[in-house]
Amino acid sequence: MKHILFVCLGNICRSTAAQAVFQSMVDERGLTGDFHIDSAGTYGGHTGQMADPRMRHHAMRRGYKLTHRARRITAQDFEQFDLIMAMDDSNYHNLLNLAPTPEDKLKVERMATYITKYPHFDHVPDPYYEGAEGFELVLDLLEDACSTLLDKLTQS
Repeated sequence: MKHILFVCLGNICRSTAAQAVFQSMVDERGLTGDFHIDSAGTYGGHTGQMADPRMRHHAMRRGYKLTHRARRITAQDFEQFDLIMAMDDSNYHNLLNLAPTPEDKLKVERMATYITKYPHFDHVPDPYYEGAEGFELVLDLLEDACSTLLDKLTQS
């Protein structure tokens, strides 16, 4: 079983959406038993909250139900997860600083590495201060990156 953790700042927009998108793709391919998928934030200010209502709305329009409650990443996450996906460079560097060991740092990757259809994006932007188009863009980027990531993980 592969353990994948998606991480953004507050765990109420990008990472929780990535978790739902990736889980949906895993389920569609009949691989549910092969993956454990979760999400977290590097900031704990939203701990216990549902995803941002705007993200839930836009995700639901595409068939994704966001039920995850926000949580902050822990040292145990570095032990439990095989791959920790950062939504942007700030999250990436925060995760590297939080990683307990050099081996744990190797588990941290940028989500943008797997974006193929939108090559001018080097990160998944935070839609929190954006309008509807920001949330739609994030979902477009996540669908692209999650598909590429799942292809890579199932080929290896």
